[in-house]
Amino acid sequence: MGNPQLQRHRVHPSLVGMVAGIVGFTEHSEAVVERRQPAGSLVPLVISFGDPFEVVALSDGEGVGRYSSFAVGFMPGHATTRFAGTHQCVQVYLTPLGVYRLLGLPGAVLARRVVDLDDVAPFVCGSLPDRLAAATWAERFDLVEQALRSAVTRGPEPEPFVAWMWDRLRRSGGRARIENLVAETGWSHRHVATRFRHQVGLSPKAAAGVIRFEQAVADITAMSLAELAVTSGYADQSHLTRDVVRYAGEPPHALRAARRPTAYTAIGAGPR
Repeated sequence: MGNPQLQRHRVHPSLVGMVAGIVGFTEHSEAVVERRQPAGSLVPLVISFGDPFEVVALSDGEGVGRYSSFAVGFMPGHATTRFAGTHQCVQVYLTPLGVYRLLGLPGAVLARRVVDLDDVAPFVCGSLPDRLAAATWAERFDLVEQALRSAVTRGPEPEPFVAWMWDRLRRSGGRARIENLVAETGWSHRHVATRFRHQVGLSPKAAAGVIRFEQAVADITAMSLAELAVTSGYADQSHLTRDVVRYAGEPPHALRAARRPTAYTAIGAGPR
């Protein structure tokens, strides 16, 4: 198995807030490589110009199958993936509200699903994979970014209170109290939850759970698990363990030992 190689690209200012990262990814292996990928709050668009990629299992979603280029909605569970040969692609990580703006789709349409990229983002598919295969990495990033920038006006602006609530959840590491945020919007809990789920893809509570998990995993090697549970807003270490197993498919000790780069990762290498 060859070592995965990442190429990172700085996101154009016009895409900030909609695109969290863009990376190039290359890996070659004669043997089958199988990995478990944890839940993530970002939505990857995988523009592939290598061998097909297989989604073997999803703990909380649908879309098992073989793909060339594909998109992965907001996932509150882990996935098992597999490939052999050469996996080569550009991965674009959209924020949930970036999905709304760039794809013209409510997050609820993609949440908990893996879909062919042609079905949701034909403007970054079509002939683009062939053009990427013949280009340098700098040219690949330019081609992908041009396609993204052309789509900025494709979808509607998110409702202000939804964008505000998403920002508060993200900035708090998923620890902000939902009832307090709802009260600040001035809308009923039912209205807020319905509109948030429609545009982001998950309910505020479910989204907060994934964000809190991401924050905990980002710090998983920095302190004891008991300390991590407290700083991440879990009731105790057992609560942390249950959530890590739910979202990553393995306990915190195994995740920490592997030191996997799980934050911002969902079926592929993240932008960090």
